[in-house]
Amino acid sequence: MEEKNLDEENADLTASEPTEETAATDAAATAGEVPPAVESNTPAKLSKKQQFLQLLKFTVFMASAGAIQLLSTTALHQWTGWLADYYWIAYVIGLTLSVVWSFTFNRKFTFKAANNVPLAMVLVVIYNCLIVIPLAWGGDELVKLWGNDLGVVVTIITMLINFVTEFFWDKFIVFNKKVTDKILSLFKKKDK
Repeated sequence: MEEKNLDEENADLTASEPTEETAATDAAATAGEVPPAVESNTPAKLSKKQQFLQLLKFTVFMASAGAIQLLSTTALHQWTGWLADYYWIAYVIGLTLSVVWSFTFNRKFTFKAANNVPLAMVLVVIYNCLIVIPLAWGGDELVKLWGNDLGVVVTIITMLINFVTEFFWDKFIVFNKKVTDKILSLFKKKDK
């Protein structure tokens, strides 16, 4: 009977001692970083401060990507005149450059995602196919309506729409381990 009580006491003491996981999670929470995922592959819940920092990082990287897109689209469409009659081509080139930039930095620093990179990139391409066509077509129509001189304004409008929708797509689909794991499981062969 005494052995059983000693085992129970040891189990209670062991349970109350911090493990490497809890220490890493506590340290990450204190530093305002995204805590590492628990072994069960469930993503850690972010505090309000961590969510704010994540949105702030996303905004900074998207602003830099926006600068790349704005400068390259404007250079191709207005400054050089190379694509003066083809706003949509200039838009797609500028967007492609900004997508590569933002994907790389948001994956590494904002969402700290180590999930399947090729799958994440495919999901980004799918998003951009869904959003690029309406934004490029709509932007082209607005440029025709407002004139080439307002191409910069049109680009800024489309970038704002892209910013909001891309944040939610990245956060809840592209860099969400639960979602990507489910997608990957659909393609794995089931052993009988």
